[in-house]
Amino acid sequence: MSDPTPPRPDHEPGSQPAHEPGSRPDPRLSSGPASGSQSDPGLPSGPASGSQSDPGISSGPASGSQPDPGLPSGPASGSQSDPGISSEPAPGSRPDARLASGPEPGSQPDPQARSEPASGAQPDPRPRPRPGDLEPLLPSDPSSLAGYRLLGRLGAGGMGVVYLGRTENGELAAVKVTHADQADQPDFRARFRREVEAARRVSSPWAVPVTGADPDAPEPWMATAFVPGPSLGEAVTAHGPLPERSVRLIGWAVARALAAVHAAGLVHRDVKPGNVLLAVDGPRLIDFGIARATGETALTATDMVVGTPGFLAPEQAEARTDAIGPPADVFSLGCLLAYAATGRPPFGTGAVDALMYRTVHDEPDLAGVPAGLLDLVRACLAKDPAARPTAAEIGVRLTEDTPAGAADWLPDPVVRTIAERSARMLALPEIDATRTGTAPAAPPRRSRRGFLLLASGAALAVVGGGAAWSALGDDDGDDGKGDGRKTPPRTTWKIGVLADLSGPDKEIGLAQERGARLAVERFNARKDKPYTLELKVSDDRGDRTSALAAARRLTTDPGVLAVLGPTSDAVAQAALPAFEESGLPLITVSAGYNLLTVRDKGSAPNRTVLRAIPHHPFAGMHLAYAVTLLSAIRRPGVLQDRTDDQYGWLLVRGAQFAFGQAGLTPHYRVVPASARDYRSVLGEMIDAGMDAYVHCGVRETAVLAARALNELRFTGPRFAGQHAFGSAFLKEAGADAEGWFFGAPVLDAVTRKEAAGFVAAYRKRFGAAPAYYTGESYDVVTMTLEQLARNAKAGRAPARKGLWTELRKQKYTGVMGGYTFDESGDLTNGGTFVHAVQNGAYKLIGPAPLMPANKAKQKA
Repeated sequence: MSDPTPPRPDHEPGSQPAHEPGSRPDPRLSSGPASGSQSDPGLPSGPASGSQSDPGISSGPASGSQPDPGLPSGPASGSQSDPGISSEPAPGSRPDARLASGPEPGSQPDPQARSEPASGAQPDPRPRPRPGDLEPLLPSDPSSLAGYRLLGRLGAGGMGVVYLGRTENGELAAVKVTHADQADQPDFRARFRREVEAARRVSSPWAVPVTGADPDAPEPWMATAFVPGPSLGEAVTAHGPLPERSVRLIGWAVARALAAVHAAGLVHRDVKPGNVLLAVDGPRLIDFGIARATGETALTATDMVVGTPGFLAPEQAEARTDAIGPPADVFSLGCLLAYAATGRPPFGTGAVDALMYRTVHDEPDLAGVPAGLLDLVRACLAKDPAARPTAAEIGVRLTEDTPAGAADWLPDPVVRTIAERSARMLALPEIDATRTGTAPAAPPRRSRRGFLLLASGAALAVVGGGAAWSALGDDDGDDGKGDGRKTPPRTTWKIGVLADLSGPDKEIGLAQERGARLAVERFNARKDKPYTLELKVSDDRGDRTSALAAARRLTTDPGVLAVLGPTSDAVAQAALPAFEESGLPLITVSAGYNLLTVRDKGSAPNRTVLRAIPHHPFAGMHLAYAVTLLSAIRRPGVLQDRTDDQYGWLLVRGAQFAFGQAGLTPHYRVVPASARDYRSVLGEMIDAGMDAYVHCGVRETAVLAARALNELRFTGPRFAGQHAFGSAFLKEAGADAEGWFFGAPVLDAVTRKEAAGFVAAYRKRFGAAPAYYTGESYDVVTMTLEQLARNAKAGRAPARKGLWTELRKQKYTGVMGGYTFDESGDLTNGGTFVHAVQNGAYKLIGPAPLMPANKAKQKA
């Protein structure tokens, strides 16, 4: 099969290559070409109409730049030690596009759960410092500053150092001192001076006061009263949610502090758990580094989001600078109260752009908020700033009894933490003045872990056959008994399958296992086969907790040359370190999580996973482009179901980018995983003018949506993605499934004339027609086997090493279409196909387009 080569992409660098000759899409959509530019939706830029930017770059629904999530906008949780002085990010800074979908930008959890010392380093015998402990002064640190005796370091960073200082009368202060080079930067002193002035304008017993400052010093400094207690964030993390009375008093005090902030004509703009310190006599609000006079925009870049995602207002998330006023602080206070009462942020956790998207479009998760606080918290979290109460009104509504020295307003474990820290601070010994000119002490050695074990020196590249077998440690010819007998050369090699054969996705897993088995059996039936192959199968049961063990049953077997799988995203993420360690190629036809292949610029590139389907952001983009084929659609509704939050969010991001290119402005909604009443949500979307529905979620909730839409007599088209597609949807939704369209990375082999021989062989072997994912699995395993056969013909022994690179360079045509891959190991040529539900069955419409229909027509 061969397709004509379409025009090359005309987007910015980083866009996905277009079709190669022989690329996979074969059936065509009659209503528009399936070729064209395909820019990277690895994390699209948001719903701005007509956006042409790389969807993998921007981190939020707001148009314009976002602050780098690696640059926090306030002190670390539980301290007054933020050395950043001003927490405002540099104008125009943006997070790396391709990192937005994981648990943390740019990283994945290391399942080894331990920290390895650097090569050659000895373990540090010293105990780790406890939270709140002082670090000793370095020889280069001053011993005093403007009347403050400096006792130690509370923290340090790129912008400066925060010291603990003591006045002559014994009062403690947190003294921020900036580096001289920072002070020389344009506008820095103006920002620093603004912070000092803002803090001095606030008069409240519940706001930490400024006790001294000199913005004009060679190294500008500011001192504030020191609070030895933990932050609210640290207390909740260590001891869990707080009781209702504690939450009420925290809310009362912070509201009083904010009322003083607002009365001074300021907006704090960064009310979060790390900026509320807990003392015996009550909480204190700290950090006015990004406080701003109401209506003031100087020194703020247009469209810059300032604040902490998860604790900022919708108007902040969308960078609507003119709309940011005191109500934004009230919204943040509502988030703070919900967090204190439940132990979790009301809009969840995860990628920065996901948090901001939920803030704008999602309803907060307030499960667990005490009934006595629920109405107030809900009012604070109103999307419309005008609907929120004022800080002063909140203070009145929360009036109970104020903390007055006794600590009975806090749980005992938190009180003990405060007492321990206070005792440590009061017991600080006198110290000698440090001498200038002495060399700083050598920094302690620190342990480190490689990202996903990519740089692990212990990862042995397993090779096989003849003399190469000695690389596995058998080069001494001993069989383990010491009799000197040589180990015979290996004559049987294996292809592995890591799949869910007994769990929630067993229908897909069994289809993949059968496709791989047929490919291996047909290889072994060849008269010219270079060796015999076996299929080694490991059932991961769809359980990420046992995925690593299931993977290592394959990766530790030196006879396994490559593995098909796994079936699901969750298992793939958990199992990946085993494949990285062993150098064993992993080829997937169903796991679309983007960070399996995509890496940030500072990490080693992927050399393990080969993905034969588009990753989820691309799939969401393709699905939205399919919507644009219906020219009458003007207001699509996009709903993110958070049952599989990671998948739903990535699909939304791709759809956002695609609709932006098409010039459409969708109506977005987000529903929690526990939602079952889809009538009310979808009814609101219909009332808002929705004329097409896009479900970014799993099968179970797509069924709920299908029922609700029919009950509401919605007549527009309905779309869903890979995780809703399959026979279970048809069975569970019944008549309500009619009229739905699905974007899925598979074709029905029975309908393809190119697959007639494969289908006949499958029927003969298994007595039935092949299911979805079977043909694709057969293709990629056959592709692997043909490469191994070519290597053998060239006189090269079977080996894992180098196989991934050889497969990535393939331009392979199989029974289901063509496969080509980019340098990251991702499919380059579309790979999403549109299926319609008609008369209780799926009917293939064709490959999803790779650009909006209106732009395809313009190019034509």
